[in-house]
Amino acid sequence: MYRSPIALRGLAALMATGVAVTALSAASPTSKTTGSALVGHAEVVCTSKQEGLAPTLSHDIADALKGRRGSSALALYDRGSGTSCEFRAGTPFDSASVVKVTVLGALLRQAEEAHRALTPNEVKLTTAMITKSDNASTNALWHQVGPAGMQHFLNLAGMPDTVPGTHGSWGLTQITAADQLTLMRLLTTDGTVLSPKSREYALDLMRHVASDQRWGVPAGAPASATVHVKNGWLPRTGRGWRVHSVGSFTDSGNDYAMAVLSSGSDTMGYGVATVEAAARVIHRDLAGSR
Repeated sequence: MYRSPIALRGLAALMATGVAVTALSAASPTSKTTGSALVGHAEVVCTSKQEGLAPTLSHDIADALKGRRGSSALALYDRGSGTSCEFRAGTPFDSASVVKVTVLGALLRQAEEAHRALTPNEVKLTTAMITKSDNASTNALWHQVGPAGMQHFLNLAGMPDTVPGTHGSWGLTQITAADQLTLMRLLTTDGTVLSPKSREYALDLMRHVASDQRWGVPAGAPASATVHVKNGWLPRTGRGWRVHSVGSFTDSGNDYAMAVLSSGSDTMGYGVATVEAAARVIHRDLAGSR
């Protein structure tokens, strides 16, 4: 690339004063800043194109999770600000009922590949599975989709760390916050895995979850936001409660999603409080950055 003598002299002057060329690119509008903060021995790491947001989010998320009993994990993206956060995002957890969104995705993919619409019975079952978290409906769909159908969807979706439960134990599917965020991104992004019609169907069910199950990541969301959510909760003898929440949010052009997972809580309520503590600071910090 041609540079004029004047430009070359200017660059030489910068180099002579000890100003690194990389510092110029770091100041460009498209560059990202990073922030991190410790929770125990693990780091909350955030990156963002918006100045100051990454360190604010990382420290506020860490403060929300510090001192909480049990273990937790988190993943977040915000498209508008180019922001992402991770905390133990690759750590496996028993899925509980959040796997039901994956079951729905696998069923929708199967229907698309067969060039058919969902049957009236499938509509009934999927509606109960997502909006009411009905287990009997999930059992039926889990067996209908089958292990091969589940794995096929996971492969297409790019969710390599999700391991379906065996012998019908869908609630013991191993999930990660990173994979759950990948699923939220899939449902809110044009792509080849699911058609726009299928994605809208899934999001519509998540938008109409029963009112007593709209806890978790919606906590602290702007009143004007459209909320899509699915929660999961599962007690295991001697191992405490697994309490998870995943969701996406749209609001006046804003578009973001998060997955917050927890395990080892003494009660379901304690797990819910852990998830909601993280969700509230995320919503607050993103809203404050607009």
